[in-house]
Amino acid sequence: MNSSVNMEKLVSLCKRRGFIFQSSEIYGGLNSCWDYGFLGVELKKNVKEAWWKSVVQMRSDVVGIDSSILMHPDVWKASGHLDCFSDPMVDCKVCKHRFRADDLNSDKCPECGGELTDVRQFNLMFKTFMGTVEDQQATVYLRPETAQGIFTNFKNIQTTSRSKIPFGIAQIGKAFRNEITPGNFTFRTREFEQMEIEFFVKPGEDMEWFEHWKKERFNWYLKYGIKKENIRFREHEKNELAHYAKACVDVDYNFPFGWSELEGVANRTDYDLKKHIEKTGKDLLYFDEGTKEKYVPYVIEPSAGVDRSTLAFLVDSYEEEEDRILLRLDPRLAPFKAAIFPLVKKDGLSEISRDIEGKLKKYFNVFYDEKSSIGRRYRRQDEIGTPFGITVDYQTKDDSTVTLRERDSMEQERISIEQLASAIERKIYG
Repeated sequence: MNSSVNMEKLVSLCKRRGFIFQSSEIYGGLNSCWDYGFLGVELKKNVKEAWWKSVVQMRSDVVGIDSSILMHPDVWKASGHLDCFSDPMVDCKVCKHRFRADDLNSDKCPECGGELTDVRQFNLMFKTFMGTVEDQQATVYLRPETAQGIFTNFKNIQTTSRSKIPFGIAQIGKAFRNEITPGNFTFRTREFEQMEIEFFVKPGEDMEWFEHWKKERFNWYLKYGIKKENIRFREHEKNELAHYAKACVDVDYNFPFGWSELEGVANRTDYDLKKHIEKTGKDLLYFDEGTKEKYVPYVIEPSAGVDRSTLAFLVDSYEEEEDRILLRLDPRLAPFKAAIFPLVKKDGLSEISRDIEGKLKKYFNVFYDEKSSIGRRYRRQDEIGTPFGITVDYQTKDDSTVTLRERDSMEQERISIEQLASAIERKIYG
């Protein structure tokens, strides 16, 4: 973990610079709900695009889907969520605080030392009503995971995309869980975004693909800047496996509050498709035209949290130097790729700078800043992770060159305006 950062410092930076705000703050806030500001929404978008590029765009065996949040309630009965998707909960009889029983190290309240109630199961699904009448017949649920929208569309996607096993279906979308004890900023929230793949394979080849996706997903975090010493695998013990899982491993990150899960890679076997076949009577089997076999595929599921991944990239990139704070974000993830600064707001330098801004915006996201000293402007951009600074000065008027400054090294070079876009693109994308 980066020793220079703690959650208090990170939360302060996120609010001060416009990454993340408390939801409904002017009303006192809503517990565990967060709003992404003008920088946060760009960073989060870049994380999602990097994931999509890696698992869909750059592969020939994965396609995408965007399924609805509201689904037929029988989906959740078939999947086991109505019966099994719960956490053990206890209450303190004295201070009335509520806790997950499996998070406690003693039989006393960690807040006041009071006596706790007996353990009871608490279903995590959010319930709502569809239509004009609020009764049992109108009950629907906000999805607790994006996976079931993939499973119920397995046949639709497989047929229309003409995909052959092994192949995957990927989805990015919102999910909702009524967590008993949310916390640690955006790490554990009741409304969150997932990046999930359901990868369908032939039974007997499942563990081979399980190992494949473990490696792929671990290396993705390293590729985008997570330090190797801050990430690890944690294999699930048999007694903690989900009811559908044959095997599962977590990709853990060393947050300021300790090692915690970024992503899970699970072997879900054929559990989900079989349950939906049993419930609906529909044919969700796969027919292999080559071998003339018909079978229910096994499924390998890499499931990552967008918010957790975004938080990990922020934590890992945070650094304090003697005279500046900076985010060493991978340039591909940075909200802005470059910032443009006229040295002064006169003598035509602002006009030249605005012209450069317009040209660069065709290629990537840039920021224009002409307020305060050039040094302070550099520091502001360092703190939000902008990898390159472009200064327009009086020499620019003579030879059409600008100063290009790199965030991490602070090294500077003169470069022509004409070559600026291609030079920055090479530095960002290689």
